Parts: sequence; structure tokens; C-alpha cells
Amino acid sequence: MAVEDSIAQEQPSKVAQENGKVFLSEPTAVEKSSSYREESDFLSDLKDFEKKALFELKSQLEEAILGNCLLKKEDQPEKNDGNVMKAEKGDEEAQPEDAGEEKATQQCEEKKFEEINNILCLWGVPLLPSKGGEATDVILLKFLRAREFKVNDAFEMLKNTLQWRKDGNIDSVLEEEFGAELGSAAYMNGIDKEGHPVCYNIYGVFADEELYKKTFGTDENRRHFLRWRFQLMEKGIQKLDLRPGGVTSLLQINDLKNSPGPSRKELRIAMKQAVGALQDNYPEYVARNIFINVPFWFYALNALLSPFLTQRSKSKFVVARPAKVTDTLLKYIPAEEVPVQYGGFKGENDFEFSDQDAAVSEISIKAGSTVTIEIPAEEVGSTSIWELMVLNWEVNYKAEFVPFDQGSYTIIVQKSKKMVSQSLEAGPIRNTFINNESGKLVLTIDNTSSKKKRLLYRYKTKKSSSF
Repeated sequence: MAVEDSIAQEQPSKVAQENGKVFLSEPTAVEKSSSYREESDFLSDLKDFEKKALFELKSQLEEAILGNCLLKKEDQPEKNDGNVMKAEKGDEEAQPEDAGEEKATQQCEEKKFEEINNILCLWGVPLLPSKGGEATDVILLKFLRAREFKVNDAFEMLKNTLQWRKDGNIDSVLEEEFGAELGSAAYMNGIDKEGHPVCYNIYGVFADEELYKKTFGTDENRRHFLRWRFQLMEKGIQKLDLRPGGVTSLLQINDLKNSPGPSRKELRIAMKQAVGALQDNYPEYVARNIFINVPFWFYALNALLSPFLTQRSKSKFVVARPAKVTDTLLKYIPAEEVPVQYGGFKGENDFEFSDQDAAVSEISIKAGSTVTIEIPAEEVGSTSIWELMVLNWEVNYKAEFVPFDQGSYTIIVQKSKKMVSQSLEAGPIRNTFINNESGKLVLTIDNTSSKKKRLLYRYKTKKSSSF
């Protein structure tokens, strides 16, 4: 488990979107946590033993599907009669006597493969290896990695997942309604530096006793909660691009601020059930699990759940105490994608900065030093908008408009004031200025402390047609 006590800078990946799905437009070198490294799904990048395991799993899966023994007998698609099945058994009597019979046999076999493909799909990906493609390999590699490339274990896990989905009718969960109350407990919002869709889990909402009892109070309530959680996972998977080079996993943020503790029996039961079901049936769909605002009791809860987690799952954990929330999230998520309540720049229903000008820049301010940011304001009547934030604050900040005409006076936009630590919910400072003559805005940040500070900022200029 990695505890975030320091900041490691990362270079943002180039991310593109296509048909609502997120993928990396080109391979990029990104610094990763030493505790976990995401592997490539390209066959050419696999090690020899990994390629061998994939080939063996595909052969085993193909045989099980064509032999109608992947699921329980009552759940299997019906076999076709006649020449196809006899030919599979190697019966010499099944050999076609003329070209017409051979064509009929081929059509029958193609129909059978089509039926199997329609029935045996996982997250929209056909599982029959001989009729599948790169996406099939991506899915199978997830199961192999979850079981350390032990083919038999991976095959058993795949079978159990298919049976679990069949028994629980998981494919229909996307169509189910769970009410608005649980909507505040978890939601998808933005992407991280590598393009992973980010899911925020807000456990503090369950501090409300009425919602807590309604969610966890009975076995039926907990089953309802689990199906809602599976639906959220299925929605996240729909945002992925299950092909080599694509983004094939999610980033999970777990906010434990004001969350009920492990002393609540109903919560403990629900968490055990959720952890077990998600780990067993959604392998390798979480790139990293970040726990923020971690209270003292978290470590007791972690010890309780640890026996139910694989070592690989635990290696993806990142834990941040309240004072390290923003630093930790900025390590993995661009500042413009981090919600303001966590110290980022992404405000709800705030459309001032669009995708084109939303990017946030960063400057390191050494102890006892001063930095300035200049914003061009050459066109008269233009509106300059800027936002800035200094992690842990405790700096002096001022803003001035300096005209190009030496005969004009400098205008004080923001008097020098000491910026102290504030609640994360306040978000970055935003200022606006309309210039009546050509010039530039000069933002000055003076770090009088004995520690280095991180300055995050962005700006835009809107032209006016009234001048």
C-alpha cells in the first residue's frame, strides 16, 4: 500500500476521445507508482510465458464453448443437430456426400458460431477465440493477470464470472432504476492523466442515519446497494476502449470524510460483499484505488478486508490523510479535472473555461522567492479572466494592470494580501479585468515561507466587439 507523503511529478498523456470512449492517442512515458504498473495488452509486448498462457487459455475456452460445457447445463445454448455435431466428433458418416451437403454443413456451422457469439459475450466482447479479435485477448488477459497467469485458475475465474452474471442477470442491471438518493454516493467525473475515467465514491453521505438504514439496514437493502454498485461499474466499463492501446480500466477515488466507521455491522457486511464481488467478477478494471480523507479507523477496516484482497489488488491502493488530499489527487489527475472541493479547478456547472482553454499550468516557487505571471491585454475592451491556487497557500498575492503607454498609470486590480490556508471547497481565486487601453496584467506571488510552494494557474482573454 502506497501512502502519499511526497509529490512525484508526472507528464500528462495525450488523450483523445472517439464515440464517447477514451483512449490514448499515442504511447507516452508516464511515471508510475512503484507499487503497481499497468501492463501492455499488445501481443508483441507480452513475455513468452504470458503469450503461452494466453494461447492455452484461448484453447481451453474454445474447447469448452464448442463442447457446451462452459456454463451449467441448463444455461447452455442448444447444440445444433446433424452434420455439424457429427463432424466435431470425427464421425466418418458425417462427411458430406456432395457439394450441396457440404455447403449446407458450412452454413449450419456458421449459424452455430453466430449463435454462440451472440450468447457468450462479456462486456460486449465475443468470447469465442476463433471468432474473436484483439478485444477478446484484452478480456482474457485481465483474467490471466488477476490469477498471475495461472491458466486453470484464470479459466475457473472466467467460468465463475459468466455464471455469476447469468444467475444475477447482471446484463440487465444497466436498465434498472435505483433512485436519486444513491446518486450522491458515487459518480463518474472526468479522466486522469492517462485517460482513465475517474469514479468518485463519497462514503460520507451514509452518515445520514435515514439513508444508512435504507441502504444497509436489511439483507434486501444490501442486495439493492450491491446491484447499484454493479450498475456503476458497468457504466464505467462502457466508457472504456477494450482494445490494445486503449484505456481499459478506471481510477477509483474513495472519499472517507465523515464516513461511518467499521463499528457499524451492516456497513462491514456490505463492504465485504462488495469487495468480494467486484474483485472476483471485474478483474483488472481498476487501475488504482485512491483513499482520501482517511480517518484513524481506516487502518482497522483495511486489516479487516485485507484477507479478502489479492496482493495485486492491494498494490493498487494509495492512501492520503486529509492534509495530503490535493497533493495526492494532482499526482494522478490534471488540476483542471480535479473537482474544486478537492483543491482542483473543476467547478460544477462552471463553463467559463472550456476544454480548449481549461488546461492548468504549474510553477514551483522556491522558499523566500517571488514569481510573476504576465497576461497580455493588448486589445482595448477585452476581458481577462484568471484563476490561481497555491498549495498550502501562506503566500502574498497581488495583481496589477500595467499600460503600455508610459504616460498612463498602473492600475491596482488586487491589493497585496496574505493568502492563508483555507478549506478546499473554496477552490482557486478567480479575478476578472476589462482593460480600457493596451497593456498587460501582472500577477505577483511572493513566497515568504521557508518551504517551496506549488503555484497552479490558468487564464483566458475574451475579446469585446463594443470597442
